[in-house]
Amino acid sequence: MKVALSRPDIGPAEKHAVMEVLDSDILALGPKHMEFERLVAEYCGRKHGVAVNSGTSGLHLLIRAYGIGDGDEVITTPFSFIASSNCILYERARPVFVDIEPDTANIDVTLMEEAVTPRTKAVLAVDAFGQPARLDAIREVAERHGLVFIEDSCESLGSEYKGKKAGGPDFAHAAVFAFYPNKQITTGEGGLIVTDDDRIAQLCDSMCNQGRGESGLWLAHERLGYNYRMDEMSAALGVVQMGRLDEIIERRARVAAMYRERLSRIEGVVLPHIAPEVTRMSWFVYVIRVGVEEPTPEAQQAVRDRVMARFQEAGIGCRPYFTPIHLQPFYRSEFGYKEGDFPVTELAGRTSVAIPFHNRITADDIDYVADVLERALAERR
Repeated sequence: MKVALSRPDIGPAEKHAVMEVLDSDILALGPKHMEFERLVAEYCGRKHGVAVNSGTSGLHLLIRAYGIGDGDEVITTPFSFIASSNCILYERARPVFVDIEPDTANIDVTLMEEAVTPRTKAVLAVDAFGQPARLDAIREVAERHGLVFIEDSCESLGSEYKGKKAGGPDFAHAAVFAFYPNKQITTGEGGLIVTDDDRIAQLCDSMCNQGRGESGLWLAHERLGYNYRMDEMSAALGVVQMGRLDEIIERRARVAAMYRERLSRIEGVVLPHIAPEVTRMSWFVYVIRVGVEEPTPEAQQAVRDRVMARFQEAGIGCRPYFTPIHLQPFYRSEFGYKEGDFPVTELAGRTSVAIPFHNRITADDIDYVADVLERALAERR
């Protein structure tokens, strides 16, 4: 038996929409990407949407649009996909890491104040695994120190914090969603910036299209830009997926509920914790922790590695989620980070594993995953 880690939910309507574009004369810079921008912006209550070719590109454009550059500092989390920090380095600014909350795996707001220096220009908070960070508290810190607040919502499309949508206008100055095939909805590759700021939207729209300016002339490049555009086929796929978003979120919630019911019976498994302020959880991945109670870091990691090995032997997809950014080789060599710098993040990195999660997982799949997990954890008891 094989259980895939993730699978996109693509149906006849999505295939038809892509074929319609292929049968047209417009494969780029056409009406579909504008429609997709509008749908996502309207969904989260934003004035502007700018479609790009990845969430990474979207984050980079926001860093640049807000004028963050040489010597500036951006407070962020070391427990994330590496793009949330790399986008800061692209502009020769520096990510300043703050450890995470032990339950949600999001940035610990209580530690943010002490990370602020005269060089701090922004906060880039990540909604880990689809769960919004403590957005109101982060906004308060940002306002107190005059900082830009960028929300990395790449994993949280459809989630709500205190009844307000992730990426929406109530907290961050701007946000970015992403649509890789393992996300809630997919465009293959792709991302989308949302903001209410006319100037930021205009800059991002220009920079994603080689810096072309507002004159509309084809070869008039008014600023440094990039080829970060989203193509029409991807946008057409996204348009259909947006129409199914609520259905997809509900399907994923049912899978998460089945996992919680089944895995809660297994000793030694720590299940995802959803903060009470999160009034709607749009699940991106399902990440459990194992080996947390072991006495040493080596023993903790050994349990996680054994579980992953048993999953792989059984044909069950799995991944470590996440390897802490500050312990990645480049960040170690560039900044001198070491084990012990961010202990809560490192514990999560040693003990977390993403298990199969997508819309089409069945109860039988979940029983199979649970049985293999239970046997793996019992090996040393």
